[in-house]
Amino acid sequence: MKRWTLALGAACLTICGSALAQKSTADGIAEYRAMLADGNPAELFEAKGEDLWKQKRGPKNVSLETCDLGKGPGVVKGAFVELPRYFADTGKVQDLESRLVTCMETLQGFNGAEIAKTPFGRGEMANVTALATWIAAESRGLKFNLPQSHAQEKVMYEVGKRIFYTRGGSHDFSCASCHGEDGKRIRLQDLPNLTKNPGDGIGFAAWPAYRVSNGQMWSMQLRLNDCYRQQRFPAPLFGSEATVALGTYMGVNAKGAENIAPAIKR
Repeated sequence: MKRWTLALGAACLTICGSALAQKSTADGIAEYRAMLADGNPAELFEAKGEDLWKQKRGPKNVSLETCDLGKGPGVVKGAFVELPRYFADTGKVQDLESRLVTCMETLQGFNGAEIAKTPFGRGEMANVTALATWIAAESRGLKFNLPQSHAQEKVMYEVGKRIFYTRGGSHDFSCASCHGEDGKRIRLQDLPNLTKNPGDGIGFAAWPAYRVSNGQMWSMQLRLNDCYRQQRFPAPLFGSEATVALGTYMGVNAKGAENIAPAIKR
């Protein structure tokens, strides 16, 4: 009996110790992010984005101050937490980045197709990321509430859901492989469950974000692009219907989550 008691006690210590270690790891990462957030380099991209919004640029030498992000020409505050959404002028659902490219093309005269082909972090694509960072910051603290009143918005949600669960690639992965249930993590990184509201500032509600590991500002389009890379899928085209559909699915699921973007990530 004494041996069984000792054995059970040892097992309990092992299990409890593992739980405490896991909790300590998660708490440590949270503290690390909190320290980094004080002076988040994303602020530099915010400042650049605001300047770009007001600056007269492109072949037409016009600013973006009349760009309609869904709440009327020039209205920025509150727009981010309602995107992706349907736009009547393009006849399709767009996320923030693809909508910005539309405005840069129609208002300023840039070639939208050329911007879409530009690698992330370069040329006008870097400017799109900076613009998205500032616009996201203008809605910091607001709750996500993507519209689902238009038929195409509903279709995009359902398409995004199917893509989220579609398995493929050499590893037979899907988005749901990492983000389809609670309690998953990769190494020390907790993985949010994106099939529901995972909480304020987690998952969809945290991007754009500054990546400390590579010193880059990552938009949602780049985040999705890298997810596809990790799944060993072909890279999606910038602003493709697949990426916008995924954004719609995650954004609708994040309803009520507080926007903390631009956040800071490892």
